[in-house]
Amino acid sequence: MSENPKNTQVTLEKPEGFNEGKFPLMKRELGGVQPYIPLGPFHLRIPLIHHRWSWTECAAAMFLGVACLGAGTATTMSTFGLDEAANIAALGLTENGAFLMSLTFGILNAICYYLPSLLGDPVVPGWITPALPLTLNYLSAWALPDYAAGNVDRIYAMIALQMMVALFFLVMGATGIGRALVNIVPNAIKAGIVLGAGVTAAINVFSARMPAAPITVCIAVLMSYFFLFNPTFARAAKKNKWMNLIRNQGVVPAQVFAIVLAPFLIREIAVPQIQWGITPFSIGFVLEHFTIFGLGLPAASFYVSAIPMAFTVYIIAFSDFVLAKELVNEATAVRPDETVIFDAGRSNLVSFLRNGIMSVFAPWVPMCGPLWASGLLTITERYKRGYSTMNSYWDGVCTFRAATVIAVLILPLVTLIRPAFAIFFGITMGVQAFACGNVGMRMCTTANERGIACVMAGALAYYTPGWALLIGIVVWAVVEGSELFLGSKEAAA
Repeated sequence: MSENPKNTQVTLEKPEGFNEGKFPLMKRELGGVQPYIPLGPFHLRIPLIHHRWSWTECAAAMFLGVACLGAGTATTMSTFGLDEAANIAALGLTENGAFLMSLTFGILNAICYYLPSLLGDPVVPGWITPALPLTLNYLSAWALPDYAAGNVDRIYAMIALQMMVALFFLVMGATGIGRALVNIVPNAIKAGIVLGAGVTAAINVFSARMPAAPITVCIAVLMSYFFLFNPTFARAAKKNKWMNLIRNQGVVPAQVFAIVLAPFLIREIAVPQIQWGITPFSIGFVLEHFTIFGLGLPAASFYVSAIPMAFTVYIIAFSDFVLAKELVNEATAVRPDETVIFDAGRSNLVSFLRNGIMSVFAPWVPMCGPLWASGLLTITERYKRGYSTMNSYWDGVCTFRAATVIAVLILPLVTLIRPAFAIFFGITMGVQAFACGNVGMRMCTTANERGIACVMAGALAYYTPGWALLIGIVVWAVVEGSELFLGSKEAAA
């Protein structure tokens, strides 16, 4: 199925080579929506039939996707006590066996990562990252699991929390409240959220990534900036096919540097210990020891305790819906050959599915958020370069997460990248800092909007997202709220 919501009276300039390739088999009209199969509120797109396979996004996913999943798996296992020798032994595992078993969490989460783009949500999904410190603090109220003694209350607490978070996404998506909230947020607050995402990403780079491997992170981030944003290199790439090939790879050259050169030349990270084969899928073990199938449902008290925290997590995730919409709109504004629509209601429903699935089959401590801004930005920056670089928006987002599923199954790749997990996060956070600053500044159209956005960005860097959102609303109400009120009165008169 396809549709063309653009004004047919406007004559669009057809990009060179438009719809001339064999793939995808179903092609869109000029200025229209990429074809899809309608499934209620979802738009199903199948590789090669409804979008091309983008080898650049595939290469990026082989590194970035595995790094993200590896870090999330490590966080979950640490929270569940799987970095304790006694717990590992109690489960009948070795240290390497525990690592291999834990990758099942990553495989299941990778499959859930693919759901948004597969079902028509134009994002690269990720964790609910700003909520992670709050989640860890919440779970610390229960003792670290003791598998020998059968004390797994912390796992019950995590299952209940993620189920309640899924419920909030379902209610907001099914009722349309989520879509309405995103649409009514004032522009200044939206810009503040975008700028705040950039500022907090920059702080993460300087405070968490740089101290661990300062030279490697610095070189990798600067390489990313050069290939993505340097105008001189961009002009030269238009005249040289090899330079253009490198430029079109986005952050991949920086990733290759971190994996191949950094361990041997700079020696700030360990040399990889490669293991061969296909990543083992220990679903039976995970279901028995970490889910409701082996442990039973959590007691009602766990669900009651989780309600305030789940509401807080949703408020934090709400800013991702705002940011996602702005990033999609900003990227597609320069591509009249295609219409891409971000629907907050659909995004809420997909987030419900992801959190619901993980809470049942492999509870995931970082939880499943609507957006991984850094991952989406690496794709939208390429998309904005035109049809010849990326035929359709869906070529990028669909390929990226489909390739992530493939990548996490390749054990040599997972173990190759394992020492560079932190470096890859430094790269993505560095790109997010730069690109969000760029987008957020251009969203502001007045001096007052720039001021409000700056205050809110500062609040996001200092307070929890929930408090920062409240601060932004209060500042906006004091500075701009009276104009909205007077405008309504004048219209009524």
